[in-house]
Amino acid sequence: MSRTTVRRDPARPSGAAARPPGAATQAPLQYRIITASLLTLAALYFLVPVYWLVVSATKNSADLFGTFGFWFAHPRPLEHLRDVLTYDHGVYVRWFANSLLYAGIGALAATLLSAAAGYALAKFAFPGREAVFNLVLAGVLIPGTALALPLYFLFSSMGLANTYWAVLLPSVVSPFGVYLCRIYAAAAVPDSLLEAARIDGAGEARIFAGLGLRLMTPALVTVFLFQFVHIWNNYFLPLVMLSDADLYPIQLGLTSWTGYADRQPELYQYTVGGAFLSVLPLMVLMTVLQRYWRTGLTEGSVKA
Repeated sequence: MSRTTVRRDPARPSGAAARPPGAATQAPLQYRIITASLLTLAALYFLVPVYWLVVSATKNSADLFGTFGFWFAHPRPLEHLRDVLTYDHGVYVRWFANSLLYAGIGALAATLLSAAAGYALAKFAFPGREAVFNLVLAGVLIPGTALALPLYFLFSSMGLANTYWAVLLPSVVSPFGVYLCRIYAAAAVPDSLLEAARIDGAGEARIFAGLGLRLMTPALVTVFLFQFVHIWNNYFLPLVMLSDADLYPIQLGLTSWTGYADRQPELYQYTVGGAFLSVLPLMVLMTVLQRYWRTGLTEGSVKA
């Protein structure tokens, strides 16, 4: 009878169970505990202010300063939020609509322009392409506050200061969006597919609209989300450009309320309630688009 000799792998300790190929290796318990603890602290860091805002939005001005900040006291949220919406002939509703206008139109236009520019930089070879891309990268490094005053002088000379255009036009430019769309288009839009479309007789505009935009959807959603949040939270540019309160976005309008709160204490509560309402669109947008956001951040950086 023949005897089968079993060879033991010298790198494997005796008695160790064989691991199937491709099986995931589980991290040690201590590292998992440290990771979970750090993530919990990060979640608390971001969620505690939101919780305080929710609790404070249910209080009046007296309870806002006279009770414990992290617990409810005579909560009447609907009544207080109605006061915010109806104060001064509903000026908060107008500020809310202005913010939606600035952020919605600005983010949509910035997304389309970034998609066109990024697609062109990724798929067309022309003299000076890398120089243009390096200029875009330089634009990413320049803070928006450094450009606010030059933009104000420019728009003043054109007669556009203190108008909707003074906030909308600078919002449609997103150097980061161009950078992200260029990287994503280079990785996600195959050249062979574009050549096949050209052989079939499709024009460049049709190829971009029918193929490029569809393949770049995750990146476009990412750019739209980032730009929407940036415009929605932008304070300095409207502060420099606008002097008419009817044109204010929410951030600038709430700041103007705090300036009069010493003479009208109820404005403290209105400011808190207005801040609570102002974060709701961002929460809804993040919830709806988060799956595209994650996909856009990961897929565009790795070429398959």
